[in-house]
Order: sequence, then C-alpha cells, then structure tokens
Amino acid sequence: MAERLGREARRRHFTCRVDSIDSYNIANLIHEHLAVFVCATTGQGDPPDNMKNFWRFIFRRNLPHNSLCQMDFAVLGLGDSSYPKFNFIAKKLHKRLQQLGANPLQAPALGDDQHDLGPDAVVDPWLSDLWDKVLSLYPLPAGLSIISDLIMLPPKFSLRFLDKQETICNAAEREDSGGIATELQPHHATLVTNQRVTAQDHFQDVRIIEFDITGSGIQYSPGDVVMIQPQNSHKDVQMFCSLLRLHPDSLFVLEPHDPDTPVPPQLPQPCSVQHLVERYLDIRSVPRRSFFQLLSYFSPDEQEREKLLEFSSAVGQEELYTYCNRPRRTTLEVLIDFPHTTPCIPADYLLELFPRIRPRTFSIASSMQVHPNKLQILMAVVQYKTRLHEVRRGLCSSWLASISPEDGKRVPLWVKKGTLKFPSDPDTPLIMVGPGTGVAPFHSAIQERAALGKAGNNLFFGCRGKNKDFYYKDEWEALEKMGHLRRRRSTFSIG
Repeated sequence: MAERLGREARRRHFTCRVDSIDSYNIANLIHEHLAVFVCATTGQGDPPDNMKNFWRFIFRRNLPHNSLCQMDFAVLGLGDSSYPKFNFIAKKLHKRLQQLGANPLQAPALGDDQHDLGPDAVVDPWLSDLWDKVLSLYPLPAGLSIISDLIMLPPKFSLRFLDKQETICNAAEREDSGGIATELQPHHATLVTNQRVTAQDHFQDVRIIEFDITGSGIQYSPGDVVMIQPQNSHKDVQMFCSLLRLHPDSLFVLEPHDPDTPVPPQLPQPCSVQHLVERYLDIRSVPRRSFFQLLSYFSPDEQEREKLLEFSSAVGQEELYTYCNRPRRTTLEVLIDFPHTTPCIPADYLLELFPRIRPRTFSIASSMQVHPNKLQILMAVVQYKTRLHEVRRGLCSSWLASISPEDGKRVPLWVKKGTLKFPSDPDTPLIMVGPGTGVAPFHSAIQERAALGKAGNNLFFGCRGKNKDFYYKDEWEALEKMGHLRRRRSTFSIG
C-alpha cells in the first residue's frame, strides 16, 4: 500500500521516499512538510515490530506540543474488523500527531481485510479525497499535469546481469554471525524432527516440528513465538522462471534508480535469479489490484490487456474478487492465465510486481528448561479446496512438512516475545484453555513449570476425536500421574 502511495505521488511530480519506519531517522520528522503514515495493527492493539521504537519515541512526554506544527499528514490504517481493537494503531497515531501540532488532511483510513474487496474498498475513495486536498495545498507548477495512468513509471531498481560467473554469497549459505538472531540475521537451524501427530485417516495433517538451536544464543520463554522465513518450492521456482524466460543461475546486481532508495537488505549482492525467486518473491500469494494494473503495461495482446485493465479498474472489482480472491488464485496461476503478457515482463519490474515473502509466526511448544538446545512447534499443514482444480496449500507449512530430518535442511528462524503473557511468579496457579493446535504455548508452560516442580497447572483441551488429534495425550497423562497437571479436562466433538 505504501508503494502504491509512492507511485501515485510520483505521478503528481512529488519528490517522495517510501521508507520502513525503522529505517527512517525519527529526528528528521520535525522537518517534514507532508507525510503519509501506513500502519497495521498487530496482536491485541499492538504496533508492528518495525514501529515499536518510533512508537516509544512519539509518545515521549517531554516532546513539545508544537513539535510537528509545520507538517501536514494523513494516516492509512490496515486492520481486520474481526479483532476488537480494529485499526487501533492508526487511530492512536492520528490522535498523537495532532497532539504534537501536526495538521491532519483528513480522518484516517480504516482498511478492513474482512471486506469482500479487501482494504481497497475504503482506501480507494480515501486516496482520491487525499490527493484532491494535497494538490489544493501543494498545486502543480505551471505547465505540469498529473502523469496519466496510461503511462508506465520507470522501475525503482535495475537488475544489472553479470557477464561472468561470480561467486555469490546467498543468505542461506552464510555462516551465522553469532549475534542475536533477527529478521536480517536469522539463525539457520537444522530440522531434526518432523512427526505427524494426527491419525493417517484424519482430514488434517498436524506435525511436531523440532529444530536444533545449539550454539545459536537463542533464548525463549513460554508464550514466545518463533518467526520462520519460508521459501517457494523447486517446482514453483522452475515454473516461474520458465514462464518469464529467466535463467535461474543468472547473477545480477540490484541498482536503485534513486540513490536514496535502499536495496532490500534481505537480498545478497550479487544475487542469483534462483535465490530471488525461491527466497524473496512471493509468487504464491493472492495478487492485489495494483498487480494487474502494472501487468497491463507489459501486455502486447489486446484481449489480455483489456482484461487486466478491467481487473485494475474500480468498476471491475467484483469481477476481480470472483476471479482472484474467492478461489484464492495465486500470482503464479494468474501468470499462467495470461500467456502472451507474462513472457514480456521486464526483469527490472520484478520487485514492484511481486511482494516479498513474509515470515510466518508460530507459538513455541517446548521449554528451554527441558530442551535447552531444541525449539519445537505444533503445526497444522494448511490445505483446503476451492473451485480451482489444484488444492490450496500454505506456503510455510507445506514447505516445512516436505523437509525430512535426513536432509540436513537448515531453516532461517528467530524468536520474538509473544502477546501471551504468563505470571512472573511461577507459584501462581494457572487455568489454561487451548483447543487444537492452540495448546502449543500451554504445552511449553506446563513443561517448564513441571521441570521447576510448580503445581497448580489446570488445562482445558478440546479436539475433534480422542484417537484422531489428541495432541500430547501420553505426556498429559504422565504429568497427571506425577501430580504436575492437577486437573485436565478434554472435550471431543466427535466420538
């Protein structure tokens, strides 16, 4: 969404930067005249990780009330109305910027992922009003007009392909630095256990996945989560490269057109096409409207171009929803559906067409007190059917499920504090309610409290069948006999 705003600003001849908030020098905020903040809400009304330092700074009590008096601003929120604190961060940021003297151009946009048309249903009219107000305050110089949507803007990056086969240092092949594992420097842990814990005839495949974190320096507590960076399958990478006529072994250097635009830190320099497609481009996501608009510029086929333009227009959103969102059609499948357009996609536009693969979050199911060099998750393999022929599969869960411990495969991961907080006093009795895979963090807590000799552990667990998906059944029964699990109640929806 922020990149879309940046493109629309450039069409209006604004010199603009699109920055992640954690890469922006907050001290420069007092010098900004026009700023648009795009922010999500996570957890129970929490700011995203990359916003937390900014959040702490902006709410400092000693900031003067006129700190931002020369700044016009707008806030675009991205949220989910099924959560009680819907777009809480956007609302609170809007209010705080006003308290610091900034001038709001309009009320914040409250994009809702639950809407049939997604956030665009709110964002489209909001942006139209925003640009009207911006241009009334900052009119275009004489002789300039808004660059038409029919004209393609230049790419943000160029992929300069190398003639010689140079040595490439892929991120997954780097030795761990030995510091704290983070998103930019994850620990590459060996997968040592991949065990299915549901009955073979059960409709859902749930796994206990265990990683060896020896020497990583990773520390975690009950309630913490592990972030795992997935990758596309070999089959999908081959299909993508074939469709776009790219050679996986080709090496390139990424060069920004604007010297102030940073190169994505997740990509090595130089980089291979294989690495870019396998570990960076999210080709299995459901594409947004902006994808079809950009794709239309490359189409040499009149019929395909008309369809792409229809999908990217305001009047074509119902049609797009039926084609794309309802059946969860992936970007890769869309490329296959437009065979004349796809081979004409310039490599320079790959990073603008395809979003980055985002890390996935899993509750940690183990305790360091019991397994100091291991980290365990309880993972359901995401798989479901739509009207499309091919079954829909979760990117990360399918990838992890496909890895055998004998492969010696290393998985990029790091640990974060979770939103589930346990009492600081371990003697406090606990009542824990965790149906299905939601029992994972409570398994971590009970395992740790049992190792410390702490009683007062009460667990309420539910699943579909006693012999189908009763996770950790033997362990719960053993802990009960030892007195570490004082009261266990299990409920089954089928016999």
